[in-house]
Amino acid sequence: MGILPYDRYDPMLNVGLTGGIASGKSTVDRMFVDKGAYLIDHDSLAHLVEEPGRPVWRDIVSCFGPEILNSDRSINREKLGGLVFNDESKRKKLNDIVHPAVFSEWMNKIGEITKKDPKGIIISDIPLLFEVNWQDAVDVIVLIYISRDEQILRLTERNGFSKRNAEDRLNSQMSIDDKVLRSDYVINNEGPLENTKRDVDRVWASLVEKERIKSMKGKFFKLKD
Repeated sequence: MGILPYDRYDPMLNVGLTGGIASGKSTVDRMFVDKGAYLIDHDSLAHLVEEPGRPVWRDIVSCFGPEILNSDRSINREKLGGLVFNDESKRKKLNDIVHPAVFSEWMNKIGEITKKDPKGIIISDIPLLFEVNWQDAVDVIVLIYISRDEQILRLTERNGFSKRNAEDRLNSQMSIDDKVLRSDYVINNEGPLENTKRDVDRVWASLVEKERIKSMKGKFFKLKD
């Protein structure tokens, strides 16, 4: 899945942005968009492929039953989440249904943006980037960091989860500390917003430079060919 549907010397920079649950990825997404980045939100892609009547929707209902549906036939994500977060085999079944379709939509979006702006910087917000092993499909990885204790606090206060439920959600993903070791940039989103903005400024300047270098390499290889 690391092979992208465009020339490998294309100057466009594809940035994988990830982080733990409740880490504030959406806030950082908006900061990058304000600087001129293109955003591909994988949660939105998942909602798209799971729309009623689509193949993914049919497969999910077939696997988990109509009890997971709302009255409008849309998937109730809370009910579905309750079934899979504590059951690794069920979670794998769901991932095997959803992730290939999301990956395909992602590639389509990248292709559309590349045609529009070959030298653009794309922020692909992928909550499960490492868990689904898509890290080789991006050029660089930006991790939005908050500690595990802060994640639990935000989930209990913001989402009304019990501490046990919050811990179950976190245990279904790779630990945030392991993700730090696998990332190119880390943006700490635990403190004041001004600190996050400074980190975004620092990372953005580096991403712009990486895109410039990638663009120059592309010209070199195309001339050489």
